[in-house]
Amino acid sequence: MPPSSPAGPSGLPELEPHPGYRLVLPDHPRPVVLVGAGGIVRDAHLPAYAKAGFTVASLTDLDLDRAHALAEAYGITETYGSVADAVAHAPADAVYDVALPPEAHVGVLEALPDGAAVLLQKPLGNDLADGVRTREVCRRKGLVAAVNTQLRFAPYVAAARELIAAGTVGELYDLEVRVSVNTPWEMFPYVLDLPRLEINMHSVHYLDLVRSFLGDPTGVSAVTVRHPTKTVANTRSDIALTYGDRPVRVVVSTNHDHHFGEPYEESFVKWEGTRGAVRAQLGLLLDYPRGGEDRLEVVTDDRLDQGWRPVPFEGSWFPDAFIGSMSVLQRYLEGSIPSLPTSVDDVFRTMAVVEAAYRSAASGGEPPPYDADRITVEEGAR
Repeated sequence: MPPSSPAGPSGLPELEPHPGYRLVLPDHPRPVVLVGAGGIVRDAHLPAYAKAGFTVASLTDLDLDRAHALAEAYGITETYGSVADAVAHAPADAVYDVALPPEAHVGVLEALPDGAAVLLQKPLGNDLADGVRTREVCRRKGLVAAVNTQLRFAPYVAAARELIAAGTVGELYDLEVRVSVNTPWEMFPYVLDLPRLEINMHSVHYLDLVRSFLGDPTGVSAVTVRHPTKTVANTRSDIALTYGDRPVRVVVSTNHDHHFGEPYEESFVKWEGTRGAVRAQLGLLLDYPRGGEDRLEVVTDDRLDQGWRPVPFEGSWFPDAFIGSMSVLQRYLEGSIPSLPTSVDDVFRTMAVVEAAYRSAASGGEPPPYDADRITVEEGAR
């Protein structure tokens, strides 16, 4: 399969973004059948779809009381306790929005009609084997399946993508994501016992975002560790991506244990290029769940005296990015874009990067040659 953002005539994928990344609504919206009524549906999916004007045909959850409460709040008339019931009563042109943990994906996909359109929550699995099974079901059933990689569609990311594609900052040579915050994992009980936490559930956003700009990396190096006094799995990571001979540094650095207050909290993506730089502050993660300020700024070599200048945008990661991830699937279904950049086949490649990061971390890195009596110039150069 091709990388997420294949290089065009320029040879640089960030200068030739997929047309699906434009924040445009479908011309002919389809009804949404929501499977899952948890916190992400309450806080993001339903507010996003209400804002976009998408019709939610039904809401399904094993906890019918929870489904009823959410449905009533959003004027949804149909609620079900099983996927089979939801499918039996679904409109023929429905898009199934599966907002469940990855261990539930295969079972739900098997229950959907062959050829159905479906949007899966990320990640694509708790490990790469889960991703393989999910992809196999989608292929066998002929599903038009996308993954809700919403950060690609956050309003400040979309604005940054336009600036970069226009050549405003030139050729990218540095892409950095840094997150240093206090993440309340207890708000998400289902992740507390996972053997893989940080990269699978959080850095996956940033690795996927990087792929949407630069395409597939050729190498991955990583360190990921747990907190010594906490029982959850890994909570801090450093991940470096290599792009063959291209002289671009890509680093994703996360620390979810920074509980020392606001002054030194950080949450940003920064793109540096040969003509300037763009920086987006991801306010959602600052003082989560209350959140802080979103910002997008640009600086260019021809106006260095003016420093960093604000770039206007509307909306935020939650809920607006969820409009984009649903819209791109529906735009593909109606034929207004030629391919689906968030397809299961594409996002499987993000999961391959995640897997490589865990394998790299497990290897413990390259041991220094402390016991070498003498290192030649040639060996040192290597």
